[in-house]
Amino acid sequence: MTNSSRATVLIGTRKGLVLARREGSTWSVDQLRFPLQAVYGVGVDNRGTTPRLYASLYSEWVGVNLVTSDDLGQTWDEPAKPPVRFPERTDTALGRIWQITPGPANEPDIVYVGTEPSALFRSTDGGKSFEFVDGLWDHPHRTQWQAGYGGQAVHTVLPHPTDADRVSVAMSTGGVYRTDDGGKSWTPTNRGIRVMFMPEEYPEFGQCVHKVAFHPSNPDRMYLQNHGGVYRSDDGGAQWNPIENGLPSNFGFPIVVHPNQPDTAFLFPLEAMERMPPERRCQVWRTTDAGGSWHQLTAGLPTEPYLNAVMRDAMCADNGDPAGVYFGGRNGEVFASVDDGESWTTIARGLPDVLSVRALAH
Repeated sequence: MTNSSRATVLIGTRKGLVLARREGSTWSVDQLRFPLQAVYGVGVDNRGTTPRLYASLYSEWVGVNLVTSDDLGQTWDEPAKPPVRFPERTDTALGRIWQITPGPANEPDIVYVGTEPSALFRSTDGGKSFEFVDGLWDHPHRTQWQAGYGGQAVHTVLPHPTDADRVSVAMSTGGVYRTDDGGKSWTPTNRGIRVMFMPEEYPEFGQCVHKVAFHPSNPDRMYLQNHGGVYRSDDGGAQWNPIENGLPSNFGFPIVVHPNQPDTAFLFPLEAMERMPPERRCQVWRTTDAGGSWHQLTAGLPTEPYLNAVMRDAMCADNGDPAGVYFGGRNGEVFASVDDGESWTTIARGLPDVLSVRALAH
């Protein structure tokens, strides 16, 4: 897709779902949907002839549900019986759905969700129903995984684009795990990731990984934002090496890979103690050489002091060329770039706390 004139952006907030839409150079924002329900995860599946949009809803009164739209968010299907449920044997209730990830392009009916507490579910019918992945839940490390500040959840799911049996997940805290046998067994893949808050600096597991990403054309090259540290792996996660040189801070939450350039990635750095951007300036950083160097992108972003964080799933890129890049802050502002991050436009203000952002160019 080249120079798409239209885009749809799903914005999950602490009090509902908002869709922003672009026609040419003009942005509009729909009314808030699902008010008073926190939307921790949103997803876009464009493998079929019609894109499918997902949103996970959380309410202290009605619980957790997963809703879908097949008309770019004009209407939504809200199942009476939520499709994601923990088996009775686990004696566990679903807390939240943090991640919604379509499977490989050659398996159009496969969809994964990552949950709190840390578990993985897999759908074989396009998200209508989900099966519990027992192997991850039964891993002997599970009882030692701890809750990060945002909870104890699988927040990253990365199905391999050509090997149906291979999936990587990441959680806080626990680290990165990978299966090569369709979920029956899982291996921690955290070698080289430093832990600042444990006696053992490089443990087998226990890392507070914030986000992991790769490009489908080169899935062995993975990028990782840790709780203190930015890393790259060139062997599918077997070994991680730091790529933070040149960044103003090695702390942050999101990391996003360009949809058409596997060596290009974006992140939003924060000072670890303050959870605010370095120098309190709104700034995106981009590498175009797989972390060999980093460059600051600020054109069009606020110049006044910026005191807000961007959460792990509140930054994304669409499937356009040039790519649209998007992020939302905890102050309810959402920004968009239609030129690979070179310049930015404010597309929404005054929203509730932004938790998740996903986008589709069409």
